[in-house]
Formats: sequence, C-alpha cells, structure tokens
Amino acid sequence: MTAPAPESAAARPARSPRALLGLGVVAAVAALLTWPLWRPAVLSAPPPPAAPAPPPRPVETVPLAEGTGIRSVLLIGQVESSQQATIRAQTSGIVQDIRAQPGDRITPGTLLAVLDDTDQKLALARAQAQLAEARSQLARLEAGTRREIIARRQAELRSAQAREKEASDNLKRASESVRKGAITERALVEAKAAVDDAAGTRASAEAALAEAEAGPLPEEIAAQRANVAAAQAAVHQAQLAVERTRIKAQSSAVVQTRLVSQGDYVQVNAPIATLIASDRLNVFLALPEDLSGRILPGMPVELSARALPNWRQSLPITGVIPAADAASRRQLIRIALDPAPPGLLAGMAVAGKLDIPLNTRAFVISRDALTLRRDQWFVFAVADGKARQVPVDLVADMGETVAIYNHALRPGQNIVVRGGDGLRDGAMVKIVGNAP
Repeated sequence: MTAPAPESAAARPARSPRALLGLGVVAAVAALLTWPLWRPAVLSAPPPPAAPAPPPRPVETVPLAEGTGIRSVLLIGQVESSQQATIRAQTSGIVQDIRAQPGDRITPGTLLAVLDDTDQKLALARAQAQLAEARSQLARLEAGTRREIIARRQAELRSAQAREKEASDNLKRASESVRKGAITERALVEAKAAVDDAAGTRASAEAALAEAEAGPLPEEIAAQRANVAAAQAAVHQAQLAVERTRIKAQSSAVVQTRLVSQGDYVQVNAPIATLIASDRLNVFLALPEDLSGRILPGMPVELSARALPNWRQSLPITGVIPAADAASRRQLIRIALDPAPPGLLAGMAVAGKLDIPLNTRAFVISRDALTLRRDQWFVFAVADGKARQVPVDLVADMGETVAIYNHALRPGQNIVVRGGDGLRDGAMVKIVGNAP
C-alpha cells in the first residue's frame, strides 16, 4: 500500500492565515466567557496606605485685650525766645563806655553801657542842698523858740512900754503948755501922734513875745514836713537819674545786637542794645490742617532737634494759638522750655511727636501677631487646638504694638504671636507658652 504523498510547500502558506484568524476568534470568545470570573478579584484589591497626619505646630499666644489706638503725628517747628527786649536809655548823655558785645551771655545787673553823668550829679547836689535847708527849718520849728529869743522879745517889749510912757508924759506936758499958751496946738497934735506910735510899737512887741512864748503852730510844722518830703523826693529823683547813666541788664539773656558806639550822644528812650532770653525758650510747632481745633493744652509732645542728637524730652503743650500762622497757614502750638537744654538756641529747627488717642474701639496687640497676605491683615486665634485665620482692620500702627479690630474678636481670646509663620487656617497647633 502506498503512503499518501505530503502536501506541497506551495499549499501550506495558503492555509496559515485562516488558521491564525480562527485562533484569534477562539481566544476572544474565551476571554468574554471568563470575564465574570476574574473581574471581582480586580475590584476588591485593597487601597494603598494613607500618609500620616503632621504633628501640631508649637505656638506662643497672648490673650487679646481691649485698648485705645494711638495716632502718632510728626510736627515740625522752630525755637523762639520767650523774651526779647530792646534796652533803651532812660536819661540823656554821651556814651562813655560799652561793656557788652553781641553774643555775650549776661546776668541780672550786668553793666551794658555807661553814659556821662556830669549834669545828673550837679542836679543831685542841688537837690541835696535844698533838702538840707528844709530839714534845718523843720528842726527849728520842732524845737520851739529858744530862750534867747524870748528874752530879746521881752526886752523889746519893755523898751516899747517905756517909750509909750514917755510919749504919754510928753502929751500931758504939752496939754498944760497949750492951756497956758506956751506952745501952739500943732505941738499938741504931734505929742498925740507920738503916743499912738509908741502904743503900736508896744502892741507889736507884746504880740512877738506871745508868739515866741507859744512856739510854732502844728500847721506850720506839718507844712514844713511836707517841704522836707518834697525835697527828699527830688533827691531820690536826682539819684535815680545818676544811676540811669549806668545801663544794666534786668534778667539773664544774650546780647543780640549793639545799637550805639562810644562817643554817641543819646536822648531819653534811645535804643542801646537788643537782648534775647537764653534760658527760657518756646517751641512753636505747626499742626496738620485736620488736627486744627482738636489739640488741647496739656497734651504731651516728645521733642527732638537735629542740632542736639542726644536730646529727647517730653513736655506738655503750654498753649494753642487760636489763629493760623501768616506764613504756614497752619495753627501753631506752643511748648515752653524753662529751663532750655544747653546748646538749643532761638531759630533752631525742632521736631515733635504727638500721640493722639483714637475714639475707636480696638484691641491692642504685639505687632508680631499680624500677618499680611494679599494686602489683607490677619491674626490667628487658637481654639480647640486649631488656628483660625481672622481678617482684621489696622486701626493704628504704634510701633511695637498695633491697634486692630474685627467684630468677631473677643477679649481674652488666645492670639498667636510666635510660631505663626506659614500657618494655615484650620492647622493643628499646640500652645507651648504665653508671650510676655
């Protein structure tokens, strides 16, 4: 029996694609039939393990407290002397000497200039002589009439009485002679006239004696005392005129200008020098227009000057000028410096920092508690171990502290002041201490 012959090589390639296609169909059908068997196993595979939660961040907090916001305003001004005076001559004369020059610091009683006092001394000598005469007359009146004067007046009276008696005797003899026809009537008339003259002389002598014995009247003594007082006042006036030739300072000051020279003749009220106070100065500061009418005396201002780097002084406002300055058009405040710090002179520039309380409800807290994100200020309040981000309004910036406000904030809340860098809303935190 003969074996079948093998297929030729040309026939095998024609059957291979069909075989492969059949195998693919069989595989697809098998996959569809077996899908329900392996699908639940894929869906029930366990999820990957979750990442561990971060630990709470340690923070320091401070309890929130209500306070008053302070607005700090920088004021600019200058120093002016509280006293500026022009020394004038109070009497006329020639300037003999100049004792003070511009820039000299003087004290009360310092001699500034000397005028010729010749005329004043002559007037003083005349007044002193008149006073001596008035005092002498007063002394005589107060002492009364001397015994020698009374004795002389008594003698004058006796003499007048004797002359009167002699005239009376002559009249009697004349009358007898007329009756006898020995003399004429004319002689009788002359005898009567002599008696009358003698009687008048005797009456005057009696009055003079009575006046001497009675002494001066109280009215005469009082009038003479008034004359003495007037003479004494004239002496004082003359002494004052002499003293006024020596022109002196009345207070501590600095000589600003000298207005006369040696040899000048000055009249009364002529200017001699100008002085400014060196230890009593005023600082005038200009207020911003929005503060006009809101600043009161007594409010403190911290002063500083570029010319005195180490000088800082807080002083109360002495006065508020109720009108705008003509140059700056701003209202001025005045602060008295008495005494002024050494080295501070009139005309120097001065700066002042004025803190004004704001009439707005606010919470005062450390500046470290603030966080700025996208032009909005935040603080983090801690409650139940979590940080809650709270937006706030910045009421006032006071340097190391700030005044903030949000109606949701309450006094006593714990606010993060340290450890809040990069903190997010709702983050877990752990309070490790309270900031001072």
